[in-house]
Amino acid sequence: MPVVIVESPAKARTIERYLGPGHRVLASFGHIRDLPEKNGSVDPDHDFSMRWMIQAKAKERVKAIADALKSDPELVLATDPDREGEAISWHVQEVLSRRRGVRIEGQPKRVVFNAVTKSAVLDAMQNPRTVDMRLVDAYLARRALDYLVGYNLSPVLWKKLPGARSAGRVQSVCVRLIVEREAEIEAFKAREFWSIIARVETEKGEAYFARLSILDGRKLGEHDIATGDEADAAMGKVLNSRFRLDSQDSKIRTRNPLAPFVTATLQQDASSRLKSNPRKTMGTAQKLYEAGLITYMRTDGIEMAPEALAAVRREIKGRFGADYLPGKPRHFKNKARNAQEAHECIRPTNLSLDVSGLKIGDPDQRQLYDLIWKRTIASQMNPSRFLQTNCNLLSEDGQTGLRAVGNVMQFDGYRKLYQESGQAPAGAKSRPGSPAGGSEEEGQDGKNAELPVMSEGDRMDVRTAQPKQHFTKPPPRFTEASLVKKMVELGIGRPSTYSSIVATIQDRGYVRQEKGSLHPQGIGRMLNSFLVTYFGRYVGYEFTAGLEQELDDVSAGRKDRLDVLDRFWRDFTAAIDDTSDLRIGAVLDQLTDILVPQLFPDAVAEGDARVCPHCGIGRIRLRTGRKSGAFLGCSNYPECQFVRSIDGGSDVAPGDVPARRELGTDPETGLDVTARVGRFGPYLQLGEAKGAKDKPKRSSIPKGIDEAAITLDMALALLALPRKVGDHPEDGEPVEVGISRFGPFVRHDSKYATLNDPNELFTLGMNRAIELLASSKRGGRGRKTQREIVALGDHPDEGGAIRVLDGRYGPYIKWNRVNASIPSGVDPSTLSLDQAVELIAAKRNSRS
Repeated sequence: MPVVIVESPAKARTIERYLGPGHRVLASFGHIRDLPEKNGSVDPDHDFSMRWMIQAKAKERVKAIADALKSDPELVLATDPDREGEAISWHVQEVLSRRRGVRIEGQPKRVVFNAVTKSAVLDAMQNPRTVDMRLVDAYLARRALDYLVGYNLSPVLWKKLPGARSAGRVQSVCVRLIVEREAEIEAFKAREFWSIIARVETEKGEAYFARLSILDGRKLGEHDIATGDEADAAMGKVLNSRFRLDSQDSKIRTRNPLAPFVTATLQQDASSRLKSNPRKTMGTAQKLYEAGLITYMRTDGIEMAPEALAAVRREIKGRFGADYLPGKPRHFKNKARNAQEAHECIRPTNLSLDVSGLKIGDPDQRQLYDLIWKRTIASQMNPSRFLQTNCNLLSEDGQTGLRAVGNVMQFDGYRKLYQESGQAPAGAKSRPGSPAGGSEEEGQDGKNAELPVMSEGDRMDVRTAQPKQHFTKPPPRFTEASLVKKMVELGIGRPSTYSSIVATIQDRGYVRQEKGSLHPQGIGRMLNSFLVTYFGRYVGYEFTAGLEQELDDVSAGRKDRLDVLDRFWRDFTAAIDDTSDLRIGAVLDQLTDILVPQLFPDAVAEGDARVCPHCGIGRIRLRTGRKSGAFLGCSNYPECQFVRSIDGGSDVAPGDVPARRELGTDPETGLDVTARVGRFGPYLQLGEAKGAKDKPKRSSIPKGIDEAAITLDMALALLALPRKVGDHPEDGEPVEVGISRFGPFVRHDSKYATLNDPNELFTLGMNRAIELLASSKRGGRGRKTQREIVALGDHPDEGGAIRVLDGRYGPYIKWNRVNASIPSGVDPSTLSLDQAVELIAAKRNSRS
């Protein structure tokens, strides 16, 4: 009974049903091994050898496959038909060939199919091949590149760029796209312009809309009417002129259907129509594929197999009639850069099955299948046709002209089934006091659903005219779908990586999504500026696309994997070495020079953009706070408390002081109580500073309490902290609640417990306090018991145990008398000895 290996259990069940009782189908659950997350997993000094490790969760699966081979040593590898699928098969083959007690009869067979259907699977089983090592080499090259970039660039970021977590080869390019688009938006200056729409009637009283196109004998450009006064003057000329139809022409125009879906276009259309992000779309498509309903969903090929084309044409003729069927099949040209057209487009496996016959209840799967089915069928239907009529009206003196456009559908063609997703037209508002000009929607641009029958020379009466104000729009922010589209245009990434890349840059905190748009975060801006400055070549669009092409050349056998890696590594290590002498202060100054013109575009034209816009004395500098992250602040702090967020907008606008709200007066002291925003977040203040040594009383506003909802009584209660809850019943010592730099707490003697609900600062009673203190793990002097997370071994150069401990302030590295913090986002349990040594060295250097 041959053993067949696929990726997922669902796919395994389907294929086992197709193959029958003579085969046993097992799932690998994706990759069974990976590179260990530590330095040295890829060794450039020994032909980029790679040290693989079987993942803990995969060990049982490997054992199950090995046990199955004992009864039948024939192995069939049936993973997905792309590079990643080829790599999974190669890993399984490699692991089993080296495992003791496992015997494989002959060479393992590799079978591929583009659809999980019975005919496709059985046909593939009759035409096996061996694992394609060219595809495996391309996978190994990509994996090595990503590893080498990540594990050599990340330590540079930890040392030189406070707050940065890590950098990825393709992800960093996507962050650059988003940051540069945001800079364009921030530098954009809206330009006002006006249009004049007239309501015109024929001699028979038939009305339509026309747009002013000629003024003072000159053809108007889109932005030529720049002000409301000019619009009023133009409207007056329209209303005071008599018009005749000067010319008209009619043409039949056609619109061809779009190509069937590939991975990128499926993600884009699902985003706009179904509001489904790329990760969700691909997960839903994966289920449809494993159920045998659609072809493989990670592809950039746009053609269909001949038998599929024939089936589509039968459906069109049977469902819509011969008028909708072209004389011959339509073929599409792929415009995507570096497209690998190795597979079919994404299409239903059974083209006669529409969503009404789908035996699946999941609404997401039904909606996505319906979208794929309609796009596939529509791609082979006849074009839509419509009659476009253009009418030009001219005043008697020839100085003023109007233009009307009519569109009448003659034949809907493919639009009977599928219409492209369109965007709503930009809005326009009427100038106050302007006369009404008919419908606000119909004819707002002088375009009409239909025009009346007219002849040249007919007199036309303008009944009303209406100026409309417009503003030029900045380039739109990227959405997840439009970012994928841009990646395709630039030739970076591959169908199997689009959704994971878009998700990764958000998971790492470099980008946030708000109302569907992607906004760069402060750390994302900093990271991009750093990489563009010191590693500009490696986040260049052309370089990244060129590297993708080289990987394609490896998979096609045109280039050698080791040659590609060697050329990359030689230049990349030189760039890494060039950053060894950089000081953090110099890096922050360099990044300030980059970020300030982006965030203060107006100040650039006025002179030195780094002069503080608030006090005019200090200079703006990039700073990093423990809690606040990266921000721009004044060097004249604390005298000047100007701050500016770099998260793609301003928390405090240029020229303003931090937000401040008057809450009232303290009845005991007579001092004003204010709520403010500082560099470390919102806080309360009693009175004003009288000098450098006479600081007013302050209290931070803990997370969980809405600053906008704070009343005077709440503020006074917070400023009065610590509050005595009472005396402990066992020893009579006081129990208090208060706020430290780490948040709200309850304290008894030297024992502390955290208050997860900040409102307990006002309400906590003795019973609750004793309960919290009893369950707290904090010990003497408020220190948290140090728990060893992992022992990494001795220091390779100087000896002495290196351990990762969980301390009061979180995980840290302990070696002799050096305590080195672990960068945010790094899992302390996976820290390697080499990484720890680098962090220890950085800590020691910072002391000197």
